[in-house]
Amino acid sequence: MLSNSVRLSVVFMGVAGSGKSAVAKAVAQALALPCIEGDDFHPPGNIEKMRQGTPLTDADRAGWLDELASQLGAYPRGGALSCSALKRDYRVRLRSAIPNLQFVFLHIEPAQALARVESRAGGHPFPPSLVPSQFATLEDPSGEPGVLRLDASKPIAELTAMTIDWLTREVSAEH
Repeated sequence: MLSNSVRLSVVFMGVAGSGKSAVAKAVAQALALPCIEGDDFHPPGNIEKMRQGTPLTDADRAGWLDELASQLGAYPRGGALSCSALKRDYRVRLRSAIPNLQFVFLHIEPAQALARVESRAGGHPFPPSLVPSQFATLEDPSGEPGVLRLDASKPIAELTAMTIDWLTREVSAEH
């Protein structure tokens, strides 16, 4: 397990419906880290655009990414952040603000992502009509440093265990 003296910051990323929030919460709980839900920090204009079925632009995401980096950086031991981080530039922006930032990429097929988004309870601002735009925007992070790619169709418990095992190895290698 990880020492309390080790700073561990990890972003759970992927398209809508990939399970970012669920896996981030499970890993955060298992490692006694704070969990930051990226969707909670979208400004009202972003939420309204999503509700209307309009994809967010790079400009829409810029301030949001800066706020997420600030939120994650506020925790001395680090934390678990759920954030789509679809483009390499977004990940670079987060990495430049948070030293040794790790990413868990929850890869999912388009049909399964759409089915999951369609099955969400009401109140979520992200409509199913935006799922294709997420795949169009996604720049696969596989091969980037500090990235674990997981099959998001696996059970949350399995994804959690694989993530904790990988993070333990990654952090041990750094120290």
